[in-house]
Amino acid sequence: MSVDSPGYRTIPTGLPCWVELACYDEAATQRFYSGVFGWRYEVHRDPATPTGRYSISSLDGVATGGLYQAGAHSAPGWTLHISVPHTANAAEWVEHLGGEVTLGPVAIPKRGSILHAIDACGAPIVFWEAPHDWEFASGAPGTFSGADLNTHDGVAADHFYTKLFSYSCRQVGDGDSIDYAEYLIDREPVLYRYVMGAEYEPDTPPHWLVYFEISPARGTDAAAGQALMLGGSVVLEPYDTPFGRTALLADPDGSVFAVIDHSRVLQGVGRAEVDDPYDD
Repeated sequence: MSVDSPGYRTIPTGLPCWVELACYDEAATQRFYSGVFGWRYEVHRDPATPTGRYSISSLDGVATGGLYQAGAHSAPGWTLHISVPHTANAAEWVEHLGGEVTLGPVAIPKRGSILHAIDACGAPIVFWEAPHDWEFASGAPGTFSGADLNTHDGVAADHFYTKLFSYSCRQVGDGDSIDYAEYLIDREPVLYRYVMGAEYEPDTPPHWLVYFEISPARGTDAAAGQALMLGGSVVLEPYDTPFGRTALLADPDGSVFAVIDHSRVLQGVGRAEVDDPYDD
C-alpha cells in the first residue's frame, strides 16, 4: 500500500510508520503544532523520557506522531521511524551494512519493539516492529506526507537502504548538479534521498527532513504565515516543484520540517530543473 494512503492501516515493511519530535518546551510545542496542523495531544506515561511523559498527537482520532521533552544533552528535532518485521534481525543487518545500533531492540508494552540506529551515511533512524493493529495517519491534510534523507554520501545511503529493504532506487535529479533519488516499493516511491549541495554548510550532519501535507484550500503560503504568527520561522520561503508547492519551516525550538501542497504541481519542466530551490 502506498505511503500516502490516508487513514488507518497496518504498515508494511519498509514504509515510514511513525514520526517523533524531541522538544524543549512541551506546552509551547504542542500549541505550535496544534495551531499549524490542528493536532490534539494525549499524554501517556513513559519512564524512558526525561519527564516520564510521552504525548501522542492525533487528527480526527488518528495518531499523527509522538512528542517528548529532550534530555539535557540532546537536541530537539524530528525523527523518522521505518517499519521492520523483526527488530532483532534488523539490528544484525544494520551493522552488517555499515550502520551502528545505538539502542535496542527495546520492547514497548502494546506497541511492539523499537531499534535506534545510525545508518551507513551517518543519519539517525529508528526501526519499529509494530503490532498488527498499528495506526498512523498519512497522506491527508495535517498528516505525514513523506521524508527526504539529506546526506553527503548518496552511494552509501543507497547501498544501505536498498539492501536493508530491497528498495529499488531511481534518480529523479540529473545525477550530477542535483543528486536526488527516490526509493520505491513495487514501483511506488516511499522515501527520497538528496545529496546536500552548496546550499548546506559542509559540516551539516546527515539528517531526515519530514514533510506534512497541506490542504489545497489552505495552501503552503498560508501555513508558512501561520507558523510565523505562532512563534516559528520560515527557513525557506514557499516554492514550486513538480511534487507540489513546498516550504521549509521551523518550530519555536528550531526543529525544521517541511509542508507541501500536492495540488500545486509545477508543470512543463523536468524535475531536475526545479528540485533545488537554491539553484540560480
